[in-house]
Amino acid sequence: MRNYTTETEPAPVVSPWVDELLPGLIEFRRDLHAHPELSFKEFRTTDKLVERLEAAGLKPRRLDETGLTVDVGEGPIATALRGDIDALPIIEETGLPFASKNHGVTHACGHDVHTTAMLGIALTLQRMHKNNPLGGTVRIIFQPAEETMPGGALSCIEQGVLEGVPRILALHCDPRINVGQIGTRIGAITSASDTIKIELSGRGGHTSRPHLTEDLVFALAQIAVNVPAVLSRRVDVRSGVSVVWGQISAGSAPNAIPGTGYMAGTMRCLDRDAWHSAGELLDDVVRQVAAPYGVDVHLEHTRGVPPVVNSEHETALIEASARAELGENAVVLTPQSMGGEDFAWFLADLPGAMMRLGTHTPGGEEYDLHRGDFIVDERALGYAIRVLTAAALRTIRDLEQ
Repeated sequence: MRNYTTETEPAPVVSPWVDELLPGLIEFRRDLHAHPELSFKEFRTTDKLVERLEAAGLKPRRLDETGLTVDVGEGPIATALRGDIDALPIIEETGLPFASKNHGVTHACGHDVHTTAMLGIALTLQRMHKNNPLGGTVRIIFQPAEETMPGGALSCIEQGVLEGVPRILALHCDPRINVGQIGTRIGAITSASDTIKIELSGRGGHTSRPHLTEDLVFALAQIAVNVPAVLSRRVDVRSGVSVVWGQISAGSAPNAIPGTGYMAGTMRCLDRDAWHSAGELLDDVVRQVAAPYGVDVHLEHTRGVPPVVNSEHETALIEASARAELGENAVVLTPQSMGGEDFAWFLADLPGAMMRLGTHTPGGEEYDLHRGDFIVDERALGYAIRVLTAAALRTIRDLEQ
């Protein structure tokens, strides 16, 4: 196995191949951005991808309903590359000329960039292959429904997208990193993420006589405050278990205790083992906190995704490719994110790595993911294609050893 941390052999330069395609790819990305589609509803996106890939002489395979895979090259599979294709239920506020035409849906997480980057990689590799056979195959997975729990990756795996695949690589936009750079780290780069929904019910009544009711509002408040506190004392603090509530609702009058209440949030964790432990504890902790108030508890705990854990070898592969294509200062260490990513399911049985793609314009305005005003520096698209195409070519070269 090649040691990419000490690599000295020259590698193919990808840039000239990518530069010819970039104007058309930027146009494609803007079209996707203007027509975002929610999880498992990415029908137009899938059709557009199939159209472009078939026009290049490739034979994409549609997955159930939405999403697809395509193999480029010939011979054994050297690596798979994954890009997610769905958008978010968020109102776009960018003011861009190619802003979303689907009100209430937008690519606020950069999946339009991920999708177009994977298309660009497929087209680049196909051109190279026609010029000089690659000697190996790269499988590109256009995955639906990353923004749902537990994620569309599981559906893709069930449909055999990993058959014959020895490793898998991916990318994710990062507005904290300057365009022209990528962020990497060995080990966990994201966190586990679950969804928690709790419904309480009981006798309502007058606020002057709470002792004659099951005081739902007070019980909700105790769960909101004490469940995170209890878990932090029952699970290793180094695992970073975090329960944060995004919704709490109950009642309609200031002097009436309601008979029902609702709250929802997420549980995130830095460590896979602690994720399992905290999940097993959650139900008991919620019920124990609620028990003194006599309310009925209905808990819906949806197991989401484990952390994405980057392997050392594949991380070094990406780093070597980035330095070769973008320069020695192209790679920065990125902190572990508390966000969840279903790419983790692909890494359950395979080595692989996800890189963070810098999308911030140096000196420009700062944005964040999952916000209606999220804007990327479009130069990032070309950098993404160059780095991951170069990485794919290195894995093909490894087949010869």
